[in-house]
Amino acid sequence: MKVRARAAPSGAVQIKRCAIYTRKSTSVGLDQDFNSLDAQREACVAYVERQPGWQVVDTAYNDGGFTGANVERPAFQRLLADIDARRIDVVVVYKVDRLSRSLLDFAMLMERFNVARTSFASVTQNFSTADAMGRLTLNVLMSFAEFEREMISERTRDKISASRRKGKWTGGPVPLGYTVENKRLVADELEAVLVREIFALYHEHRSSLVVTRMLNERQLTKRYHTEDEHPRAPRRWTTNDVLRVLKNPIYAGYMASGDELFEGEHSALVERSVFARTQALLSAATTDRAPASRNPEYLLRGVLRCARCGAPFTTASTTAGRVTHRYYRCATRDKQGKEACPSRPLPAGAIEAYVVDRMREATMDGTLAAEVTQAVRARVAARRADLTTERRKLPMQIADLAAEIRRTLETAADLAGPALRLVEARLQDASDHLARAESRLATVERELAALEAVEVEASWVADRLAEFHQIWDLLTAANRGRLLRAVIERVEVDEPANQIKLLFADLGASVPAPDETSVPAQVLASP
Repeated sequence: MKVRARAAPSGAVQIKRCAIYTRKSTSVGLDQDFNSLDAQREACVAYVERQPGWQVVDTAYNDGGFTGANVERPAFQRLLADIDARRIDVVVVYKVDRLSRSLLDFAMLMERFNVARTSFASVTQNFSTADAMGRLTLNVLMSFAEFEREMISERTRDKISASRRKGKWTGGPVPLGYTVENKRLVADELEAVLVREIFALYHEHRSSLVVTRMLNERQLTKRYHTEDEHPRAPRRWTTNDVLRVLKNPIYAGYMASGDELFEGEHSALVERSVFARTQALLSAATTDRAPASRNPEYLLRGVLRCARCGAPFTTASTTAGRVTHRYYRCATRDKQGKEACPSRPLPAGAIEAYVVDRMREATMDGTLAAEVTQAVRARVAARRADLTTERRKLPMQIADLAAEIRRTLETAADLAGPALRLVEARLQDASDHLARAESRLATVERELAALEAVEVEASWVADRLAEFHQIWDLLTAANRGRLLRAVIERVEVDEPANQIKLLFADLGASVPAPDETSVPAQVLASP
């Protein structure tokens, strides 16, 4: 810097070194010959020239494309360093908010200026920081500047929300399977194949961890793109990556705004029915998980019952040396003794092997899988038709009730005494009906979504039954129990008489002799 502060002779004007700071929040227009930063600096130079003894330092402090919400700006940091080094006597800005839009940051800056004995001047707002009134005026101005910044933020959020409600892409990391052209999402068919495979793998294996492992084993690395199409280095998949894909409504052609989904301008990569089924499965995996204390090795847990007393068999085990022996025990005998029920504990391995053998016989001709699919589809179709009809009627009922409430309110404005109380009672009754109708509509929507999960589960059961002989030994213990509990309604054991009766769910399947078949009303056990 060429300008140095020096002691002035008595009666002479003291020279003050002035640093001009300019800032613009966006980079738009900075490539012009005369831009906003130039205009700010020109006004500040003119202001300095009118002040006796003030001189502009050579160093320019210009921040183009940086927000005033924080102080992390390169030119501003250089300015602060020069202030701390006592190389600046006055900081001149076009407007207070060019320095900072945060009242807290501004207060800290003023403290830093005071320590360095640096003054502050605004071209368009005439005040001095040397007295209390000037500092009060400055704090008021900064309060308004911060308020303006918050209002701008709110307007920006509202604009983004409005754009999303219209289905428009509003920026951010570009989802896998898409590119951005003219500020719109466009499907990338090469990556779209991978997205569809992720959904298919999850439907088949029901585990994001398994899907992640399979993607990494196949070396299908995840690619990232910014909105300007600059690729980032690919990396291995994680379960969070997979879950983000599975939960992203963009892939079903939706655009999310808050908790609501709107029709998107972009094309969907997966069918919406597939996406709905995926969400139902993800929800079931997180909310319907069996307690950790339940051992999945007990395949007949929940379906095994005592034919003598009707009580369920509970699970138990004993350890001899390093060997664990598993049992099923009658709950009545466990709680009340053998006088209440004579059924002795059943070796788990033996009864489970017996039931599995019956399953092998039932699936021998391959018809059971088709009957499962047909039975469930018929029941789901009937239930969906009922719910769809109800969903069509409920919005009209809600609209009628809302209109009735409005009319009642208008009537109540001109009434008093007993007549008003009568109208208030009618208003309360209509409000109660409206609340029930709205609640029922939400319930119908949830039930319709749940039907998707039932169909998915039925499809999984049918596929496993079709290849029962090949895949049983490959299934995990949890999936073995899941398959048996889906197809078998109940296994009744008369232990003293050494008799076993299998009661299959109503899937159109006939159980080979010597077992007896029963037809309960339930179609499928919950997944």
